[in-house]
Order: sequence, then C-alpha cells, then structure tokens
Amino acid sequence: MSGEHEQPGEHEQPGEREPPEPPEPGERPDAHGQCGEDRREPGPFRWLPNRPEGTRLHPITPWRRTWAPIAALAVFAVQDLNRAREWITQLTLGWVLLAMVVLLPFAAAYGFLSWWVTSYQVTDTELRIRSGLFFRRVAHIRLDRIQAVDVTRPLLARVAGVAKLKLDVVGTEAKDELAFLGEADAVALRAELLARAAGIAPEVAPSAGEAPERLLARVPTRMLTVALLLVGTGWSFVAATLLVPWGMWWFTGSPGAAIATGVPMLGGAWVSTLGRYLTEYDWKVAESPDGLRIDHGLLDREHATVPPGRVQAVRVLQPRLWRSRDWLRMELSVAGSDGKSVLLPVADRATAEEVLARVLPGVRLSEAVAGVQPVPGRARWAVPLWWRGYGLGVTGAVLVTRRGLLRREWILVPHAKVQSVRLKQGPWARRLRLADVYADHGANGSTKAGLRDVAEAHAVVSAQAERSRTGRRTAGPERWLT
Repeated sequence: MSGEHEQPGEHEQPGEREPPEPPEPGERPDAHGQCGEDRREPGPFRWLPNRPEGTRLHPITPWRRTWAPIAALAVFAVQDLNRAREWITQLTLGWVLLAMVVLLPFAAAYGFLSWWVTSYQVTDTELRIRSGLFFRRVAHIRLDRIQAVDVTRPLLARVAGVAKLKLDVVGTEAKDELAFLGEADAVALRAELLARAAGIAPEVAPSAGEAPERLLARVPTRMLTVALLLVGTGWSFVAATLLVPWGMWWFTGSPGAAIATGVPMLGGAWVSTLGRYLTEYDWKVAESPDGLRIDHGLLDREHATVPPGRVQAVRVLQPRLWRSRDWLRMELSVAGSDGKSVLLPVADRATAEEVLARVLPGVRLSEAVAGVQPVPGRARWAVPLWWRGYGLGVTGAVLVTRRGLLRREWILVPHAKVQSVRLKQGPWARRLRLADVYADHGANGSTKAGLRDVAEAHAVVSAQAERSRTGRRTAGPERWLT
C-alpha cells in the first residue's frame, strides 16, 4: 500500500462529481450556492478579510464608521487636556498635513472594512446580523420575538436616500439596528419581517408588501407651536440657562465653572423647546393591521409601530395652561421598551378618545376619568395642599390612578396587564389610617394610588388581583396582523 497514492478524480466519471452539501433549514444560498458562515470574494479581493454570508448594507454605510478613529482621538485628547494643548502648540503646518494624510485614509479604511464584514440574512425563523471587524458578533433575532420594526431617516440619510432599521425584540434592552439600507429596501425588509412575525409563510412573506393604513390623527403645526409655548418646563429651562451660569461666574469668578454649569442646562433647554418641536413636528398616527403607525420629525423623520397587545399602560397629561383648550398629551408604556413612548404630543379630547379606543379597545377616556374617586379629607395631614390631586378609579377594562394639582396626570392600566398589586404603609400613614396601592405592569413600571383609606386599599388589592386573573384569561392575542 505504501507508495500508492490515489489521484484526485481517478475513479470519477464525467458528470458523477459529488453534489455539495445541502443548506441548513431556512438558509438561503448565495449566487454561488454557498451557505457557510463565511466566504471569500473572488478575484482581486482575496486580501480582504472573510466576508460573512448575507446581504450587504448600503454602500454609503462606510462613511458612518469613518469618524470612529477620529472620535477616539478626540476622547483621548479630552482625557489629558494639558498634554493635548502642548501637542497642539508644537504642531506645524507640515505635521498637520501629514496627520491628515495618515488619519483620513486610516479612518476611511476602518469604515470600509467594518462595512465589509457586516451583513444580514433572513431565514425561516430568525434574522441574523453578522458584524464586527476585530470582535465578530452574530445576532440571532427570532422573528416571533420581534415586537416593533422602526424606520428612521436622519437628515443626511434622507438626502442620500437611505434609512436606518431599528428592531425592538422582547427580552432585550438595546435595539438592534441595520444602518444603512436604501429607503425602498428598508421598507421592504420591514414589511417582510412583520409578515414573518405574523406567521405568514416564508415563500409568501417577501412579496406581502406594506399593510394598508388609515389615518387617525395628525397634529397641526399651529397646535403644536401653541402647546409648547404654553408648557412651563421649556421656559423654566431657558430662564435657568440665562441666569444660573452668570450667577455661578459672579460667585466663583471662574469661567470654567460657568461653562460647566451652562452647557448641561443649555442641552435641557434645547430638548424641552426647539428640539422637542423638531421631533414632534408633523406628528401622524395611522391604523394598520400590524398596529398603530407613528410618523414624525422635521429634520430626522421617524416611522414607528406600536404593536397590538403590547401596551401595558397609557399616561394622559394635561398641563395647567392646556385646560381652557381641553388639550391632552398621551404616552405609552410598551413591554420590552425602556421608558415611555409618545402616542400623541398634543390633541383635543375627541381625537384623544378615538386614538385611545384603538390602543385599548373598549376603553373610553371620559368614562375612565369621571370614575376617579378623591382621597379622604384627613389625607391633608400627610400631603398638605397637593392631596387634592390624588385619586383612584376602576372601570370594567382598566385601573385608573390620578395625581397632580397643577399638571394633571392619569395612568390607565388594563386589568390583564397588571402583574402584581401591593399595599404600602408608612408610620405616619398608619396613624392616619391611610395606605398607598401600587399596581405593577409588564413594562417594568408601576402606578401608584396614594393616600387611600386603609380599608379601601385592602379591598382594592384583593379585587384587583381577581380582575387581573380574569382579564388575562379573556385577553386577545398579541401577535401581528391578528
């Protein structure tokens, strides 16, 4: 046997070459029939790292990564300002030009390689996102766990005709994203993912297209402008931004202290005034089979979807200066999302009633608000003056809490979404025979009915536990397009 070597293809007959291994279930082969984790580009691209299988992002994406090395250099300079100042004073025009010649190509190469190793792939059961130049990362996103797919179009992205796709998945804190895709590709991929999440067959989902929608509400520009001018928070930030830094400078004699105080306050003033206006401009709410669609933004256009059955609580706000116009603001707590998302930045009561009925079927805002009962008169000894703002109500569909004297706030929690109910009593509250009732919901939050009579509080806890059990048994489905 030694010395005898079988030559490749020695016993092969023409046309009898062994066929390639079949792909894994749900995987799509590429143009060359390959379905492995990685593959090399043919021809002159062999010097590049292995490129993962899947669909590439838009060719403009490398510019998104180009600024990373420059940002890292800026962070390094900020951490040691004295040394950075010394370097800057020693720089000559030649060194600056040399640094630009070296840094810019390096940044461009980093952006290109980051884009090269990033791809996505849709299988029958999941969306796979492969990324990472130095540390490889593969995100396996189950399609049945997707609860929202948002399309975001920043200003420069809109000019370039691209969009960013954000995915909100149950059980994850941070959103995975695909940035950037062509606008048409982003819309088509969003429609396919929602169709797959709804259980539509994989071979039909890519051609399902966007579900039709019906416009429910659109916030007029004049209403939004007047509403923001009547909110005191923005004016408070502006006044503080103008006065506090000057006071700090006068008190300490240090411009650095004034700047350190003024910059965060300037950011707060921007967010609560002009930044909020730009974000909430041209706000639209539409109804579709895959949930409520929300579009908004002047410079950065965002398209979000509120998935059906995932709303855990609705927060209704009415600042003091809005009462004469009977305007309301509505926010949502959605399972799996951090914080609150805005449903309507401002709307009249009739519009708010209609939109709320789509979010929480069978719930009427006027009925829920009218059913709120005030706290006992002895609560004034626990919370002087503000005790009049507290209240609690129960309807057939929701638990309602109220608080606030100048700015009214109502929180509506469907009975089926209440995870637990608890009673809390401090020493002074025990003396006054008062207790606070807390209802925890599935968005990692809770609502508080404060200063209730202790006997009433015990009855509410017992009755709400039973209402929650009954509500979960009769709750509707939480899947898309159902």
